Amino acid sequence: MSVLSEVIFLATRSVDATPNASSLIEGQRDFGYNLQTAVADIVDNAISAEASQVELISNTEADEPYIALADNGRGMTEIELIEAMRLGSKNPTDERRPEDLGRFGLGLKCASFSQCRKLTVITRHEGVTSCARWDLDKIAKKNDWILDLIDNPENVLGHEFLGESGTIVVWENLDRLTGGYDSQLKKSAEHINSELTATEYHLRLVFHRFLEGYNPRLNLLLNKRLLKPIDPLASAHPSTQKDPEETLQLRRGDVKIQCHTLPHHKRMTSEEWDEIGGPDGHLKSQGLYIYRENRLIISGGWLGLTRQTELTKLCRIAINIKNTMDSEWKIDVKKASAQLPPTVKARLKIVIERFLGTSKRTYHGRGKKLVDETRFPVWNRIQKDGLIVFKPDLNHPVFLAYSKQLPENLKEGFDTCLRLVGASLPIDTLHAELAGNAEAVGVDKPDDQDIEKIVYAMADTFLENGLPQDALFETMQSHPLLKAHWDVVSKILEKIVQGSPE
Repeated sequence: MSVLSEVIFLATRSVDATPNASSLIEGQRDFGYNLQTAVADIVDNAISAEASQVELISNTEADEPYIALADNGRGMTEIELIEAMRLGSKNPTDERRPEDLGRFGLGLKCASFSQCRKLTVITRHEGVTSCARWDLDKIAKKNDWILDLIDNPENVLGHEFLGESGTIVVWENLDRLTGGYDSQLKKSAEHINSELTATEYHLRLVFHRFLEGYNPRLNLLLNKRLLKPIDPLASAHPSTQKDPEETLQLRRGDVKIQCHTLPHHKRMTSEEWDEIGGPDGHLKSQGLYIYRENRLIISGGWLGLTRQTELTKLCRIAINIKNTMDSEWKIDVKKASAQLPPTVKARLKIVIERFLGTSKRTYHGRGKKLVDETRFPVWNRIQKDGLIVFKPDLNHPVFLAYSKQLPENLKEGFDTCLRLVGASLPIDTLHAELAGNAEAVGVDKPDDQDIEKIVYAMADTFLENGLPQDALFETMQSHPLLKAHWDVVSKILEKIVQGSPE
């Protein structure tokens, strides 16, 4: 008998290796949650409990600030509450309903512990109210898994927010939210309020499909104020370009992919543009938007598939997956990160390569208008020695009209000044400004006298070259500068057509 075929019996002993309660539960506080992701995790639980309304209630001015999240879902029995308060109450491999946004059974606890040292949950199901509390200071002192069940929940903070059914999650002793300040100082309240502002934006973004009316419909409130959705894809905007949805069939479910090209910022209000761009701006928010059962988990970035550029910042790809695919996508506890499965990654590379040209054409299309020769551009785009160079057009009607009024000995100096302006174009500064915040870069507005000179000069040129008077309005309106000041321009043109230039 060979050595490999021998059966080796091991002498074993079993010992109790129960995790140290105090150490483990303190470790649960550092899963990488911030206030935004922590609150979103509690909202996930409310959606899973079929809630139609969730309200975030905060009191940052109290001597002991607190945050509560109240939902009107189906609530829990006491047995269900105890199980919900248990760490690891769900197996991530268990089959779940589509509306179940949980995974590990850690969200309620880890999200809460990341922000507070005292977690209280009050719940009402079929008229029966139950209440349980984790107190980390008590666990640290006793070093034991002590979950308190409270038999008189009517005396517990947050009970007043409970409806006929539903659940209230209350966070007290907000040691992670004070910003390092004493909880009773004004700066502590300011820091918490700042974090709540960021959380408001996050909720409006992450749950925008639910707020827009996807099944189930959800109302989200912050201190009684209804939150409006922020659709990062601008799906409802008439100028958004949407490709047909593509379905990729995988073993654990279908992946749906749809490319969106946002409208140019000049086609949106500044409020719409800023909201969709978010705090990091459009350059960083371009890329993939991954939804798990309509809940946004990845908002922007290309996950290594391509680079972020100014010309592709209008590109956004919506990817919709089911909760049966969590293990393949490596969804983390916070539901804030994921990894692309190889099959999806390979397909997205092809989709992205084809799609990115759409956003570039949106910008190039606007750029060509600036140098369209039929519009008498002030700047000419010239290719010279392998470079693209912009030069003032010395034959522009306004420049020619002014040059004709100059004595012969000053005309060459005038042309030299224009060429110097072109040679001094601050390319590096313009590039830095456009790459960082293109929508904030504008042009100086001419006054009415400048507009008048431009109109007379261009009208004279058009008419001298045989343009009929009845075509003058349409031709002049095609010029972007004149169209932007059309109320002034049209009155001047009426005088010209009527033969009354004065």
